[in-house]
Amino acid sequence: MLWLVNTRFCCLCTLDHDHSFTPRWRPHFVSHLAPEDRCHLNGLAMMDGQPKYVTALGETNTAGGWRTNKANGGILMDVAQNEILLRGLSMPHSPRLYADRLWVLESGEGSLAWVDLPQQRWHHVAKLPGFTRGIDFIGPLAFIGLSQVRESATFSGIPIAERLKPEERTCGVWVVNIQTGQTVGFLRFEEGVQEIFAVQVLRNTRFPEMLEFGDPRLSSSYVLPDEALADVALAATPASQPEPSGYLS
Repeated sequence: MLWLVNTRFCCLCTLDHDHSFTPRWRPHFVSHLAPEDRCHLNGLAMMDGQPKYVTALGETNTAGGWRTNKANGGILMDVAQNEILLRGLSMPHSPRLYADRLWVLESGEGSLAWVDLPQQRWHHVAKLPGFTRGIDFIGPLAFIGLSQVRESATFSGIPIAERLKPEERTCGVWVVNIQTGQTVGFLRFEEGVQEIFAVQVLRNTRFPEMLEFGDPRLSSSYVLPDEALADVALAATPASQPEPSGYLS
């Protein structure tokens, strides 16, 4: 089953063929379904195929109420128990379970942290030069999306806006060693991209390719198992441009 975070209606939902969405869960403090973004529910961690933890930017029940205390009004919740586990987070996002720990991005701090649930505390592992949003892991490495903080009322008064000047904030993907907190690599967008919302490691993908919408190759490109390519008559290609294994165009 595919689960979605419905930020506008402050609920977790699923999809079917007959409805815009099917509400499945909402925080206990949100009294009604309404398209009002009351608490800015935004992040979801799954466990065994079921929703386990969510983040929201406020414990509020009025339209856009989270904006009043966005700097440190964020919360982490347990879905099954429908209870708040942590308060005081700065615009939390992207909770994830990995390596026997619960991780969360504090976007307002521009940081990566792990959560000590028994002590009801969180510990910063790294602070980064951007609004942290979107994370995935492989081995000891965390791949973290960074966005430039827009100069708007929504992003005013948060710690990262006070810590870094506008020209010091960046957009890209940072690679952090979760054992040491060190940045071991990064991809920075110099122009054209200012925000990242999600990051996903493409495991077992040797030749990822990106095509723009409308590219004619979209209608004539196929991905086949390597063993199937032996049965395909391929057009000759220049020696300097070999066909990637597993791809047919």
